[in-house]
Amino acid sequence: QVQLVESGGGLVQPGGSLRLSCAASGRTVSMYGMGWFRQPPGSEREFAAGIARNGGTSYIEAVKGRFTISRDTAKNTVYLQMNSLKPEDTAVYYCAADRTPRTDASSNVHHYDYWGQGTQVTVPS
Repeated sequence: QVQLVESGGGLVQPGGSLRLSCAASGRTVSMYGMGWFRQPPGSEREFAAGIARNGGTSYIEAVKGRFTISRDTAKNTVYLQMNSLKPEDTAVYYCAADRTPRTDASSNVHHYDYWGQGTQVTVPS
């Protein structure tokens, strides 16, 4: 089992940057596929980025080239670097862990077993 705690959200102007952190305790993050999901106001939770056990990364088209997911096994933390932020990036961002071995990080919300509490990111229009 793993416990996840997100931090780093906030209010940022369009074009700005934020780095979200997901601190894990209990087991090492490299034993899981890790994902960042986001839930805009009034919308479903959606996959944004993921990092598989083998280190491979994946992104939705809307964030490719702007967001970067990474992990630091020494700190047992997963990061989401978000650049060139847009108003449509406004959402609660959640970190999640998938305990099933997969070649690539899954984009399916139902594949994730453990979730953090979320952190709010607001980019005003």
